[in-house]
Amino acid sequence: MRLPTVADIERRIPRPEDFDSRARGTALTARVGSLLGVCFVVCFATGMWSHLQYATPGWLTLSPRPTQLYRVTQGLHVISGTAAIPLLLVKLWSVYPRLFIRPARGARALLVEALERGSIAVLMAASLFMLASGTLNIIGWYPWEFSFRRTHEAVAWVAIGSLLVHIAVKLPVIRQGLGEPVAEKQADPAAPTRRSVLHGALVASGLAVLLTAGQTVPWLRRISAFSVRPGDGPQGLPINRTAAGAGTDQTAMDPAWRLVIVAGERSVSLSREQLAAMPQSTHRLPIACVEGWSRSATWTGVPLRDLAALVGAAPGTDIVVGSLQTKGAFGSSRVVGNVVRDGRTMLALELNGQTLDVEHGYPARLIAPNRPGVFQTKWVNRLQVDA
Repeated sequence: MRLPTVADIERRIPRPEDFDSRARGTALTARVGSLLGVCFVVCFATGMWSHLQYATPGWLTLSPRPTQLYRVTQGLHVISGTAAIPLLLVKLWSVYPRLFIRPARGARALLVEALERGSIAVLMAASLFMLASGTLNIIGWYPWEFSFRRTHEAVAWVAIGSLLVHIAVKLPVIRQGLGEPVAEKQADPAAPTRRSVLHGALVASGLAVLLTAGQTVPWLRRISAFSVRPGDGPQGLPINRTAAGAGTDQTAMDPAWRLVIVAGERSVSLSREQLAAMPQSTHRLPIACVEGWSRSATWTGVPLRDLAALVGAAPGTDIVVGSLQTKGAFGSSRVVGNVVRDGRTMLALELNGQTLDVEHGYPARLIAPNRPGVFQTKWVNRLQVDA
């Protein structure tokens, strides 16, 4: 028995022409790729907007208006990423035979082909990582040690950059494919056609969106079977971190709790009863989370600007909000001056007409318009006003 030679192995490796499905082709690939590109651009743009909320440069001031903006952009981010998953799988299926093209002859041609294949490999790796990690983020499972937000942002730049390179290289092929008819006659009427595969990709993408978008779009909530935030938390509002998970289940219920407001040498200490005796404000505002879910609720509490005025702070002064939280990230947040000035920014004491549940931040929590949910600090016990 002789060992197989290189020629034997080469003969066993399929060639592109061995894949006889006529459903594949540039007409299908170009159309699915164009839709996928739109999803990627929307996902990238809304993702970068979310990252700006976390790391806002000093020269940029984000407005609290419109109130629903972060809810809409983060919802679009998750929806476009979800829609991209079936499209990416169909796109990979349509170009799969090209993996078996034999290497070009000649050093120059080989180098060009290696660079092209390398850029495609980077694009695919970045795309698969972004969609897989984003999906795990939505369901709240983090089986890794690295920072999701920073890594997700870095790989997003790699993905969008390699996508632009890919489009530039393949532009003539894309134009040719978009110019070809997607419908064609086939010898076997039972075999899938390009049109049926394209329609299948669109239906799969639409269903993926329909079954998950309810966590953002209220009127889709009843049919979104895959929505991971059904809205059955305390007082009808979901939670990400419990009081026990934040280490506040005991300290938050302590009758000796006080809110301390500090500005330079001046400080004021208030009990919850004293806060409740102050003039209250009621507004309907959303909680919009980075995972894509959002809910609107009616909040009642003391405007943050009124609390800052107790220590003589000028209107529009930045405030750092501190929490009793001892476990996990985002135990404090900064509220910039224009958000403090907005009368809807408050230290909430009630949710939907009831005393704030401890899981939602009792004895008091921050609520502000157009702000990521992780910055709506719960279990607040300190306001540090910039002097």
